[in-house]
Amino acid sequence: MRDPAAYDRGFARLTSYTVEPLLDALGPRPRRLLDLGCGTGVVTAAALALGAEVTAVDSSPAMLDVVARRHPGATVRQATLPVLPFDDGSFDAAAGNFVINHVADTPATLAELHRVLRPGGALALTWWKSEEMTATNVFAEALAAARVPHEPPARPFTAVERPERFAGLLTAAGFGEVGVRTLRWRHRVDPAAWWTGVVEAGGPRFEVITRQPPETLARVRACYDRLAAPYAAAGFPVCARLAHGLR
Repeated sequence: MRDPAAYDRGFARLTSYTVEPLLDALGPRPRRLLDLGCGTGVVTAAALALGAEVTAVDSSPAMLDVVARRHPGATVRQATLPVLPFDDGSFDAAAGNFVINHVADTPATLAELHRVLRPGGALALTWWKSEEMTATNVFAEALAAARVPHEPPARPFTAVERPERFAGLLTAAGFGEVGVRTLRWRHRVDPAAWWTGVVEAGGPRFEVITRQPPETLARVRACYDRLAAPYAAAGFPVCARLAHGLR
């Protein structure tokens, strides 16, 4: 993401809905918790409040700066999955809120998470069910309605995102008691604020919007306003998967 402040106003709010079930899936409160792809720290904040010793990792130094400033009690480390700079068995639990869907190599990442967890350690991961993500799909629909040609970036995770496939990868990586559940909610947000948060945050899927000349950008925005209007009161439908397992 290009702008941590915009991410905080937009995506961080969206992802905050799954923080409680994500941490609940880890079972009894872990002492040493790894927050994977911490962003601006919504999982870190919740885990610290539960008394955990949190190590927050992200590939973005700008995101880590935000977490370090907001949560001085957490340890922050820069890392890009599937490589983590920790010894074997360093953590009691690892939580990744919408990070596994961004990694280039899912099996290698799961193997690395298995390595850094102690025996009996818990893992919980979330990812979006892409075909039910109205909150973000509305931007692609606006581009199409505005007749702006664009090729969405490849999503390697698509090949493994179905619950049975991902559960099989967890099992193959050595995890037991594996389960995957589905979470649905409404993202209640002012559509104008959502446009600003998502577009200014950037990222591979949305930076195509900011690259448009002013007249095209205005056309995309008008299409977005029309498409988002029906969700202004009840919120955008959102769906995510939550997987868990034990080392």
